[in-house]
Amino acid sequence: MKKNSIEFFDRESGKICTETVMGDGALRFAYNTLAGRALWGFLFNSSLPSKLMGKYYDSPKSHKKIPQLANLPGLRLNEAEKSWQEYGSFNDFFTRKLKPGMRPFVADENVVCSPADGRLLVYPDVDKTAKIPVKGAVRSLETLCGQSLDAKRYHVAVFRLAPVDYHRFHYPCDCEQAAPARLIPGKYHSVNPIAFYKAPDVFVENARTVTELTHPQLGKFLYLDVGAFGVGSIMQTASTGHHAKGDEKGYFKFGGSTVILLFDADKFAFDADLLTHSAGGMETLIRCGASIGTIIE
Repeated sequence: MKKNSIEFFDRESGKICTETVMGDGALRFAYNTLAGRALWGFLFNSSLPSKLMGKYYDSPKSHKKIPQLANLPGLRLNEAEKSWQEYGSFNDFFTRKLKPGMRPFVADENVVCSPADGRLLVYPDVDKTAKIPVKGAVRSLETLCGQSLDAKRYHVAVFRLAPVDYHRFHYPCDCEQAAPARLIPGKYHSVNPIAFYKAPDVFVENARTVTELTHPQLGKFLYLDVGAFGVGSIMQTASTGHHAKGDEKGYFKFGGSTVILLFDADKFAFDADLLTHSAGGMETLIRCGASIGTIIE
């Protein structure tokens, strides 16, 4: 990332792009100034600011804010199932569903698909006691998940959703869910890269849910939904039982947010392009339903 910009590789276009950050000035104030960091206790250690923000964005009064988001570069307004004027509130638009067929999932049963639209970094072959994300973090993968892990090494995929993205998340493959998602309470830091340099343990500190899923070949894998500043709630729309690849799992309300997948390193392999870009520290913009890797048979 350059000093004053956030760059990512767009897999569809094959180009390096610069991200437009909603609230860029506020983020830089909060994380890059002494005055902003003095407010961390109120802004990020309490759910109150996010709840108040969520209440406003759920109200009809927030409808006037929709054009501010709808006009940001990268938001595909034509994919939404309704025109922006038809949404009752900002959050109604933010959590919008898409027209049928907008996010087809790769049909091959050996392909694991992206569960969400987002900027993806992959961490291959991570020891369960290692720190995540690798650069700057001080707490382990097991701490992130809030539990002991069975496999010795994991392939980890981190999908960072920007405000312009489709904010519903889905199951990446056919799987079984035996228990509801488990909530781990926490803080509400931004998940934007601007924040990573000042708060590198964002994923471990933030409120998040953990879902254990099983697949005949993959075995048990973990699906984490990470909240962030402005995310009043992580909504789980699915229940326990069998889920087909592409079924909706839930959605995030307004704010930056992240999905993290953990696979047994002996049973899964990432796509080569994701490994290449991530090794260089560059996120890959990927759409929900696209391939992220294959199951090792």
